Amino acid sequence: MTRWCYWVLLLTCGCAHNSSQTWEDLKTTGRYMGRNFDALLGKEYESRMIASDDEFIGPYEGEFLPLRDSDLRGALASADGAVPQPRGAPGEQGVPGLNDFYSPSGELRSLFQQVHFETDDHIVRDRSELQTLTQIAAFLKKNPNVYLVVEGHCDERASASYNIALGMRRANFIRSFLVKNGVDLNKVYTISRGKEKPLALGHSPDDWQVNRRGEFRIFEK
Repeated sequence: MTRWCYWVLLLTCGCAHNSSQTWEDLKTTGRYMGRNFDALLGKEYESRMIASDDEFIGPYEGEFLPLRDSDLRGALASADGAVPQPRGAPGEQGVPGLNDFYSPSGELRSLFQQVHFETDDHIVRDRSELQTLTQIAAFLKKNPNVYLVVEGHCDERASASYNIALGMRRANFIRSFLVKNGVDLNKVYTISRGKEKPLALGHSPDDWQVNRRGEFRIFEK
């Protein structure tokens, strides 16, 4: 314990010229100190690959880092293929509000089908669903008066905050795919619903698969 206190004091005094960085260093040091102390008390933090979906529980709440808009233009942009967010937000600068968007009906309902994700993944991998996204992109290019909201959904596992971030990454993957296929980036908006709007209310792997989805709502000017 004496050694830990020494390092905390050293960080505080040695970095006094940058209070913001000092605080971040202290938080990081405190996190590892807490883990070491917990280890002395017999508390273990699991670090292993999961063998099946049933074992997935998400990250520890204290380590959650929310997705920021700057992430989409920085480190995540190269990993996820993300593109910049639209200039205006729904309800501002002539953009329709979220309440103005609606679920496609009639023939459009068969076009704007849901796409799905694997556990703890934000990339659409099924070939037929990638083809669905390609067809949606073609429609939006031919109909520039149509605005689109992409909703990212998750299953019930892991924390609410973790699923909000995961849902946003799922929605942004879909948006990036559409923009890279020629859709106006200022006509496609994203929102995360996390795990708050499940379609299937059960607790089986089949129910979870249904709920890990991307949905679409449109507005036509």
